[in-house]
Amino acid sequence: MNTIEWLHKTLKHEASFPLNGRIIDIQARRPRAVCKDGFSISIQAGSSLYCHPRQDWLYEYDSVELGFPSDPDDLIEEYAEDPEDLTGTVYGYVPVELVDKLLEKHGGIVEEDE
Repeated sequence: MNTIEWLHKTLKHEASFPLNGRIIDIQARRPRAVCKDGFSISIQAGSSLYCHPRQDWLYEYDSVELGFPSDPDDLIEEYAEDPEDLTGTVYGYVPVELVDKLLEKHGGIVEEDE
């Protein structure tokens, strides 16, 4: 499963609320992706995240926000918000093609973990 397929599979509705005469739908946080070799990482995209485009309810993104990988990985290191804490930081605007390479390197996504 590639990044875009993962984003599509895990897109869920969290809540709705009224605002200025319309209903606002809130997108749920996606679960962690767990790869075949045990590597896990948060893959997120939406209006309040470091991704492009910064919109909710899309299935196609050019870049995504990664976060809190179970182990450091040199493929994404340059995107780390805190290069001193590679497993405790977010990685903004990581190109989807690079995330696909990261997932492939770790055997692909096999499950999700809350």
